[in-house]
Amino acid sequence: MKILVIGSGGREHALVHTFARSQKVKRLWCAPGNAGISQEAECVPIHVDDIPTLYAFARDNQVDLTMVGPELPLVEGLVDYFRKEGLVVVGPTKSAARLEGSKSFAKSFMHKYGIPTARYEVVPNLQKGSYLLSHWKGACVVKADGLAAGKGVKVCADTAEAKAFLYNVMEKEIFGSAGSTVVLEECLQGEEATVMAFCDGKALIPMPASQDHKRLLDNDEGPNTGGMGAYAPAPLIDSTLMARIDTEIFQPFMKGITAEGFDYRGIIYFGLMITPTGPQVLEFNVRFGDPETQTVLPLLESDLVEVLLAVAEQRLADIAVRWKNKSALCVVLASSGYPGPYEKGKAIHGLSAKAADVGVFHAGTQVQGKAVVTAGGRVLGITAIGETLEAARDKAYKAAGKISFEGKIFRKDIGAKALALSGRAG
Repeated sequence: MKILVIGSGGREHALVHTFARSQKVKRLWCAPGNAGISQEAECVPIHVDDIPTLYAFARDNQVDLTMVGPELPLVEGLVDYFRKEGLVVVGPTKSAARLEGSKSFAKSFMHKYGIPTARYEVVPNLQKGSYLLSHWKGACVVKADGLAAGKGVKVCADTAEAKAFLYNVMEKEIFGSAGSTVVLEECLQGEEATVMAFCDGKALIPMPASQDHKRLLDNDEGPNTGGMGAYAPAPLIDSTLMARIDTEIFQPFMKGITAEGFDYRGIIYFGLMITPTGPQVLEFNVRFGDPETQTVLPLLESDLVEVLLAVAEQRLADIAVRWKNKSALCVVLASSGYPGPYEKGKAIHGLSAKAADVGVFHAGTQVQGKAVVTAGGRVLGITAIGETLEAARDKAYKAAGKISFEGKIFRKDIGAKALALSGRAG
C-alpha cells in the first residue's frame, strides 16, 4: 500500500515510524515532514492546510490511505474534499471536527447528550465576559473558542487573573479570530488523564489510557504547553474506571454523533478530569494527541494499517486491536523560551546514539547542511518501552541525557505521580 501522512511534528513521526514497520506499506510519504521523518518516509513540501495540493498529490501518486495528523486540515474540511473525490482518508468530516474546532460547540454537544463536563458559560464579547466574571466565585478556566495551538486555555486562580486573560484574548486578540468567542468553565479538581480511541462512527475501541504533562516545569508549575511528556498505560484508569468511562462518556458520545449525523471515521481524544465524583470531559480532540501518540503507538501490537483501514471502511467491530503488556514513557526536549519566543537553528548532537526499546521522535527539527538543527519549541520526544513504568522512565531519561543542543530544557518528573503511588518515585 501507499500511505500519506499529513503533518510535521512528533505525532506524525510516531505515525510514520509505526507505518514503516508494517509489511503492508510499500511506499510512505509525509507532508511536509521534518528531519527525523525524512529518514523513514519521503517528505513532500506541502503545507497541511493546502488541501487542493494535498489532494492532487494523493490522486497523482495513487495513495491508498491518507492519515491526517493535526487538527487544522480536519477543521478546514480536508476529509470532505478527499472523500468527495473518492480517496480513502482517516479523520472526521468538517462538521464533526467542530468538536475540537469550537469549544462552545463541544460543550453544547456534551450538555445535549448527557456527557459529564464542567459548568460553563459562552462569552460572545468582552462586556458579557466581564459581567459574568464579576459574579463568578472561585477559580475558573478561560478558553478561546477556536484553535490556538494548545495555548488558548488558562486556569485562573481568581477573577482579576481571569479578566486580564479575557482582555488579552478578546480585546488584544492574542489568538486572533480563535478568541472572538470565549468559554468560561468552573475549575474541576482531580487528576487529568487521556483516553484516545479508534472510531468508525458505529464502533469505538479505546487505546491504553495515558497521562500528559501540560505544564512546562516540574511539579506541574509554569505555563501551559502543548505537552512536555506522557506515559501509558496510566494506572489511574483501572478496569473499573474504564467501564464507567465507557458507560458515561463513550456510549453517549456514540449516540451523539449518530443523532447529529456526523461521519466520524477517525480518532477521538477524550481529555478527562478524574474528579472525586467521577470522570468528566475537559475537551475533545478529533485526532491523535501529541505527545500521547508517541507514548501509546509504540505499545500497539496490531498492524496500524489494518486498524485504520477498518476505521475507514466502518468495520472496526470485526477486528481485534492488540496491545503489548508493557509501559511506555515519553520525555519532550524543548527549546529555551518555549512556550514563548525561542531561538531556532541550534545544532542537535547525540542523535546517532541508539538504545534498545527507545525511539527518538522529531517534533521541531530540520536539516541544515549536514547537521540536524532545532526548528520548533518542542524539538524531540524520547520514548522508551519497559516491562514496568519505572523501567521505561529510566531508559527514556538515560537516552535523553545523551542528546544535547543549546538551550535544551525538559521536565525531570514525567511519570513521577504514577510511580509515587506505588512507592517507586526514585
